[in-house]
Amino acid sequence: MLIVISPAKRLDWTERTVETTDPVFPDDAARLAKTMRNLPLRDLKGLMSLSDDLARLNRERFQAFADEPVAETTRPAALAFAGDTYQGLDAGTLDADGMGWAQDHLRILSGLYGLLRPLDAIQPYRLEMGSRLKTRRGASLYDYWRDQLSKALKAEAGAQGTDTLLNCASQEYFGAVPVKSLGLRVITPQFLEDKDGKPKIVSFFAKRARGAMARFAIDNRLTDAEAITGFDRDGYTYSPDLSTPDRPAFVRPYAGPAR
Repeated sequence: MLIVISPAKRLDWTERTVETTDPVFPDDAARLAKTMRNLPLRDLKGLMSLSDDLARLNRERFQAFADEPVAETTRPAALAFAGDTYQGLDAGTLDADGMGWAQDHLRILSGLYGLLRPLDAIQPYRLEMGSRLKTRRGASLYDYWRDQLSKALKAEAGAQGTDTLLNCASQEYFGAVPVKSLGLRVITPQFLEDKDGKPKIVSFFAKRARGAMARFAIDNRLTDAEAITGFDRDGYTYSPDLSTPDRPAFVRPYAGPAR
């Protein structure tokens, strides 16, 4: 089974001692970083709806982006991203065998790098996949990455001998993947909070649950799509009534507003 998740806006740049690997599309990342570096601050700010401070921070990051980075300026992707999904994934607690399995089966969709393995070395950045950044391939990052992501994910699935992709990414990021050309069965779990008998998706909790589902697949070395229904972390249970074969639903009692 191949698993995909989204990256995060927030980063944890704590120094790590693990051995990293090289991203699969370094030339594309460098090309996009150069495009971002050449944007006026006003345009960079508008592209991702950033505050003045965040716009300046990200301009500085792209100005410092190196085509051939050194180890001191990079971190392993799954440990560098620090958003809600990564709290659920909790990659820092994986043992060597678990991280090894994740390295083979888990992929992170990225607006800058395209596709990342957990231990791929990344430089600090922020570039959402939904950004309408004009490049020679089109008017958005969807246009830029679409064909490459399809080919890369299809090849990754073939290397693992699987015909199933577990989609734990957000709609924004998985929207860059042309599903029809993948030739894979795509399973997209849904996570709902039940308040007064009315299950609904709460974005904050769903993000964390997608990371927890990815961790569940890693911990249990899942290869069987049906085994996903055994997910029972953070109070979620499988709901047959709300599920379809490729959109299994998991529900838990509503715990109150996200904190």
